[in-house]
Amino acid sequence: MEKAIKEQLLEWAEVDYQKFSAALIPTINNVIGVRLPTLRKLAQTIARGDWRNYLKDAESDYFEEVMLQGMVIGYAKADIADLLHYVAEFVPKIDNWSVCDSFCIGLKFTKANKSAVWDFLQPYLASDKEYEIRFGVVMLLDFYIEVEYIDRVLQRLDQTKRESYYVKMAVAWALSICYIKLPEPTTKYLERGANSLDDFTYNKALQKITESYRVDQETKTRIRGMKRKNS
Repeated sequence: MEKAIKEQLLEWAEVDYQKFSAALIPTINNVIGVRLPTLRKLAQTIARGDWRNYLKDAESDYFEEVMLQGMVIGYAKADIADLLHYVAEFVPKIDNWSVCDSFCIGLKFTKANKSAVWDFLQPYLASDKEYEIRFGVVMLLDFYIEVEYIDRVLQRLDQTKRESYYVKMAVAWALSICYIKLPEPTTKYLERGANSLDDFTYNKALQKITESYRVDQETKTRIRGMKRKNS
């Protein structure tokens, strides 16, 4: 099965799209150039069949092969414990922001299993590995920015180890979504002395807030005034 999938992916590869995708993901060099909608259709087909056997034998030579595995897990039907087992097996394969973010948004079973997935995410948020942390952070911004969780989300974002670029960017992105959805608690968090953010992450969060079309001009002016000047 896996050989046939690899051959199919290579047939679908587009030279121009490969160049475009590769430029967006400079940390890897194994992109063959298959469009994401095409991968999603294949993932849905696999998920309707013997997806467990597929995941057991799946190869990870190419970016698209790894992306496909993540998508299959998102489409698969099983109980939450089983699904989280496959998520845990997949996370170590994440080595770039694109696979990470696409994988996270596909884990829609989280919506019906908030408590269980929250507990599952905690070791990743406390990790010192770049893409384990980013996985945890992007899961928070995709599924947990709501009244019930906002205080805990802000606390976890503040506690993450932000030594790598792709973690800093994810935290900044998450904080901008926190502000857009729940501005009052997020403003209190962003105020001077209320957080332990490094200057880069803090200022990048403010920048992302001001870039949002959901924030009015008056608010954008105020947010720009909060920028830390020494960075």
